[in-house]
Amino acid sequence: MRKFAPGRTWRGAVCLASLLALGGCGLFSHDDGRYDPAPLTEYKAGMSVHQVWSTSIGSGSGLGFAPTVLGSAVYAATPDGSVGKFDLQSGRPLWKAKTDGKLSAGAGSDGTTTAVASPDGDVIAFDETGKVKWKVRATSDVSIPPVVGYGIVVVRSGDYRIQAFDANSGERVWNVQRPGPSLALRSVSQMVLAEGLVITGLPGGKLMAIASDSGNVQWEGTVATPRGASDLERLTDVVGAPRIAGSLLCGVAYQGRIVCFDVTAGGRPLWAKDYSSVSGLTLDDRFVYSADQNSVVNAFALDNGGNVWKQAALKNRQVTAPAMLGGALAVGDLEGYLHFLSRSDGSLMARLSVGGGAVVSPPQTTPQGVLVQTGNGNLVMIGAN
Repeated sequence: MRKFAPGRTWRGAVCLASLLALGGCGLFSHDDGRYDPAPLTEYKAGMSVHQVWSTSIGSGSGLGFAPTVLGSAVYAATPDGSVGKFDLQSGRPLWKAKTDGKLSAGAGSDGTTTAVASPDGDVIAFDETGKVKWKVRATSDVSIPPVVGYGIVVVRSGDYRIQAFDANSGERVWNVQRPGPSLALRSVSQMVLAEGLVITGLPGGKLMAIASDSGNVQWEGTVATPRGASDLERLTDVVGAPRIAGSLLCGVAYQGRIVCFDVTAGGRPLWAKDYSSVSGLTLDDRFVYSADQNSVVNAFALDNGGNVWKQAALKNRQVTAPAMLGGALAVGDLEGYLHFLSRSDGSLMARLSVGGGAVVSPPQTTPQGVLVQTGNGNLVMIGAN
């Protein structure tokens, strides 16, 4: 479920219901079925998938949680305060820890420092054995996973600040803030560390690259421009994780566009399409893949943005951003299913239930298969024959 999050100046009552259905807010006099999840359909199997292993992190799930895969290990956390490092091949816990309170985001790691965040803005770092290294307070709540690398722990807080802390001491290193809208979308978002930069999307439709050593903003690009008279109509946030392919940096926004920027040409847009997503995108060397706000999965040509195929069989099933497994894309849904679609034409190839309710965290592509963090706090590895 994607939710609205109040910004600093929002004071009106906002219904915390499905962003897309809106029926729970009483805006429609009756339910005409247009937002009902598509039923599961029969298909001709194009691949065989199976569970390789499953292990428990803790309990619960949330929009701010996504596992981090590094080498032969995966780091993950759950809202009940559980944090752990697990063997990527077997799922065996390498260490597990528990915070004093609840968590709102995690887990980011560089293999030496692992960071999570609490609803009141505490950022907690663990060492390579699972012991707490330090605990500091961000300027407000943190609801997207921290990223760790280049000697810093970076968080993005609810007041639209990107803050970096020294990975060893927890001392604040730099702080960047941009004005934000009065209303923001509470959806799956992630930052990326690459080439010495912190790359993050922002509410209001911006994508930003920040030097990790100094906090200097190196580039800002517009994924989408807010339009409309009301705060709700102007809600235009970059969602998911920014993705890099060679010289291209791609992002997508709710009620906005899907865009690929050419970083070798000063970051100018190579192509842009009007589009709306609440889950994000992924890409390979040919296509950009994304589910729109109605969970219709699309593939766009990476070089020019042409719409290559569209798959509507999962409409309104609240699917995640895709991960790749061989020649297939994997997306999780609101009932705990993982669906596999052909990367070439979008046809349904396989389906597997991972249980635990809605899959909210984006699946991760790994050398062992597709890694899924389930709704009940498990890590599940899915392989293909």
